[in-house]
Amino acid sequence: MISDHLNFHHLHYFWAVAHDGNLTRTAKTLHVSQSALSSQIRQLEQQLGEELFTREGRRLVLTETGTLVLRYADGIFATGAELLSTLQRGREQDEVLRIGTVATLSRNFQESFIEPLLGSKDVRLALHSGGFDDLVERLSQHAIDLVLSNRPSSSTARPGLRCRRVATQPVSLVGHDRRDSFRFPEDLEGASLVVPGADSDIRTEFDALCEQLGFAPRILAEVDDMATMRLLARDTETIALLPSVVVRDELRLGSLHEYCVVPGLVENFYAITVERQYPHALLRSLLSRTEAEILGRR
Repeated sequence: MISDHLNFHHLHYFWAVAHDGNLTRTAKTLHVSQSALSSQIRQLEQQLGEELFTREGRRLVLTETGTLVLRYADGIFATGAELLSTLQRGREQDEVLRIGTVATLSRNFQESFIEPLLGSKDVRLALHSGGFDDLVERLSQHAIDLVLSNRPSSSTARPGLRCRRVATQPVSLVGHDRRDSFRFPEDLEGASLVVPGADSDIRTEFDALCEQLGFAPRILAEVDDMATMRLLARDTETIALLPSVVVRDELRLGSLHEYCVVPGLVENFYAITVERQYPHALLRSLLSRTEAEILGRR
């Protein structure tokens, strides 16, 4: 018979193991013995009258009931984290807007996105750069308010996530020399290219396009970070493949020139939030802007 009162201490242990998948590792993280952790989970199973895990080799795999319980536990502990976060921010004199930015994201895009807040004396910003998975995890735990990314999130991966595309930028070939015309891909013959790394969607689509056209580009450097791409485009005699927003200032000043927009290639920019009962007051105004306003094209 299921008890009328849920033991949230047991539920928290189950939740931690379910997300990690390894009992020994979770026990070390929680600073408890493995036997104590196993006992807590067995007590929860007895209370619920259902098994929550099965074993496949050394791995713990959620049962159907375990999957259902985890879904509720995610919501319970996310709400708890939001409560603590909201109360903590309520104690601060100025409410901080905490934005996480994927390390490979264009710095110009980031600046354009937060530009409306930079002149306000009543706003405090905390910008955190990091990997996509780590930032989404911190967002789910309400440690940050928003993630800016050049890849979308999946709502099935983390309950409560909200992902919206806020801007799209064409991908261009840029270089130092001014050219009256540029034929793609013919005029790339013999040129040295700086391109995004192999994990980039831009790179994947560029490689597929070149293969379709029967052209083998000469790759001088593969770069994951757009800030480094910008430096190489500016300071070397190469042709760079990147979204035009990355070198917006150089194009305006004439130190770099756009040779062509690569057909079919774009980079999308996403704003990822998590469902909250008390969302940050500034998020609505930031996310309600048009693409032209976000990119500074007024």
